Amino acid sequence: MTEKSTTRRSARRAIAIAAGAGAAVGVGVLAAGVGTIFAGMLREAFRAQRAVDDGPDDLLSVPQQPPRRITVESSGGVRLNVERYGPADADGDVVVMVHGWTCNTAYWYPQINHLAGDRPVIAYDQRGHGASELGRVRPTIAMLGQDLNRVIEATVPNGRRAILVGHSMGGMTIMSWAAQYADQVSSRVSSVVLTSTAAKAVMQNHMLIPVGLPRYTKPFESTVGRLVTSSPIPVPHTDRAAWLSHYIALGPQARKAHVDFVDAMIMACPPRSRAGWGSAMGKLDVTAGLDALRVPTTVVVGTEDRLTPPVHAEEMAEVLRRNGVLRELVSLEGVGHMSSIEASVRYNELLDEVLAEVTRPEPAGSTARS
Repeated sequence: MTEKSTTRRSARRAIAIAAGAGAAVGVGVLAAGVGTIFAGMLREAFRAQRAVDDGPDDLLSVPQQPPRRITVESSGGVRLNVERYGPADADGDVVVMVHGWTCNTAYWYPQINHLAGDRPVIAYDQRGHGASELGRVRPTIAMLGQDLNRVIEATVPNGRRAILVGHSMGGMTIMSWAAQYADQVSSRVSSVVLTSTAAKAVMQNHMLIPVGLPRYTKPFESTVGRLVTSSPIPVPHTDRAAWLSHYIALGPQARKAHVDFVDAMIMACPPRSRAGWGSAMGKLDVTAGLDALRVPTTVVVGTEDRLTPPVHAEEMAEVLRRNGVLRELVSLEGVGHMSSIEASVRYNELLDEVLAEVTRPEPAGSTARS
């Protein structure tokens, strides 16, 4: 072997060693940054005031009257579990409730228990949640709207309209539907309630990361967001996991009955579904659907919502106000992301107001509230 070839070989080896060392340093820096952020989140969750243990919430009880279950087939042959509550012969517009990410139809128990005595109420499990199939195709935001369209077709009789009520990913579902079926909005829907949701950039504007962390963690915040929402890792059901659910999803003064209910519901969501839909929301932009909502629309948000903070509600309300269809922007003081559970009494009163306005004939020339 010549001296020249030996030199080249040594150079290549030095480059390989340097590259390996650089990669190791990069992995180490990533691990340090991500680890510091997760440690900060856990520290905040564990230091926070524990939930108020003031007994059970009767509104969270399983409805006494069991639902009539319907299987609705959507795109890709996916079968959706749909539940119909209320009198079979009830007249009037049909309340269609669309739950959020990692939840299921039980999320709406406080509203079903309040409304279903004399009002037709539809609740369904989103793909991959509850008793609905996920399917083999990668989840997309467009699928959410297509699934809702199939549910409306199957459950809202001709000549009647739906009152669409969506929470979190359920609100995104409504806007996805409106974007794809804009010509049907006014004929198929009488009113909309968008609760704790967003029309775009949901992963860029969350408030899960504690303030005051070292500056070097800033570049890793998006990585942490993706890990929290898009990783299919099973989450153990422990008291400390419930503390984290409280920190992420509910307000600081939440009741223990609400925290336990929400934590059990989140834990029941299959990891693959949680990850698939979390990844889909990373590409969220349903602003076209928001603009297509040309019916009275109410926007609801909790002041302590970490997942879809008030900035989203304010932006959506501004678009709706500009279009002349904002019914009301409702801010629930001290309430977190699970707003219709945490503030169920106020939320149910709000739904009563919406239903009364839909039932009452509007005077000529009337407009939505601003």
